[in-house]
Amino acid sequence: MAYFESKRIAGRHYLQIPGPSTVPDRILRAMDNATMDHRGPDFGKFTAQLLEKVKFVFKTTAPVVIYPASGTGAWEAALANTLSPGDRVLMCETGWFAHLWRELAERLGIRPEFIKTDWRRGADVAGIEARLREDKGHEIKAVAVVHNETSTGSTSRIAEVRAAIDAAGHPALLLVDTISGLGSMDYRHDEWGVDVTISGSQKGLMLPPGISFNAISAKAIRASAEAKIGRSYWDWGPMLKSNATGYFPSTPATTMLYGLDTALDMMAEEGLENVFARHDRHAEATRRAVRAWGLEVQCEDPRHYSSVLTAVRLPEGHSANALRATILEQHNMSLGNGLGQLNDRVFRIGHLGDFGNLDLVATLGGVEMGLAAAGVPHKPGGVQVAMAYLAGNAGPQG
Repeated sequence: MAYFESKRIAGRHYLQIPGPSTVPDRILRAMDNATMDHRGPDFGKFTAQLLEKVKFVFKTTAPVVIYPASGTGAWEAALANTLSPGDRVLMCETGWFAHLWRELAERLGIRPEFIKTDWRRGADVAGIEARLREDKGHEIKAVAVVHNETSTGSTSRIAEVRAAIDAAGHPALLLVDTISGLGSMDYRHDEWGVDVTISGSQKGLMLPPGISFNAISAKAIRASAEAKIGRSYWDWGPMLKSNATGYFPSTPATTMLYGLDTALDMMAEEGLENVFARHDRHAEATRRAVRAWGLEVQCEDPRHYSSVLTAVRLPEGHSANALRATILEQHNMSLGNGLGQLNDRVFRIGHLGDFGNLDLVATLGGVEMGLAAAGVPHKPGGVQVAMAYLAGNAGPQG
């Protein structure tokens, strides 16, 4: 079967979108094992240890439930288990994925309030606090924030969001989407007082798409007892009950769980803080290359820079989609497209997952050659600037 219809190009394909990220061979080998009886004793033992093991990447002692689903499923599970029709939820329009989350909430009968931004920074913490202070009757039941906005390359500072909720003296739940942030950037479910953390397998966890996660606080579990949105598949109750014995209420994604087990081993072996430092280093090198080219990073606030991806704005009159097509055709590399209002205005460079210094140099080389081939005005030498930075900040790989 022809999975890729494009012409044959020598060398591996560079998948430099901001997720799904490239799956390492070690994880592929782990998944290439016989399917286990998901009702048998061996599976129960395996799952029991895995459900404990996965907590370290969330930095939590709370339960983490795993669904065979995309991150969108984990969004729905978070909302359906904690809220009732007509409840108000405060959200920030940090980009396209915040916009999609709002649409999902509306389809569930929830009433979102959207704090607008210009898609060039993370959540408006001051705006969140001000709105919660106005809500004297506590009609707002939850604050929902995207930690790493994959459409813009901007992050929200979740500890500051929690501090704003506390400063307002508001009882709202804190729901956080870290689908693209988990395993790539520092994230602290317990310390930051998050009630539901939402994530997926296909980004920093280095797995294919197919499983998603809810890390759940005790406060969120209490809220689920009162929530009135209809739910069955997404119901935490049967999941938590079955997970307590090492099993699932429905058929789990068995081979994906093999891969998750290995991915967690790989992250533990590297050291979680080293994983974060590596992503920070590659993001900074990329931003330096972009500036050296004379181009503009989409995220304007350095405090909100993402270490997962860099979104790059092209000059007026130049097509980001045409540039991406040129780079794919000539250099066998996929870059992320602009989403929503950023369509054809930006391209996105993913630098996440199992990604080293030489991977970044090759990626930036492909971009620089593509800029020249597509006739985008720029200054040459961005790759050299990134290489100079990496040479002085090589990290454990060096």
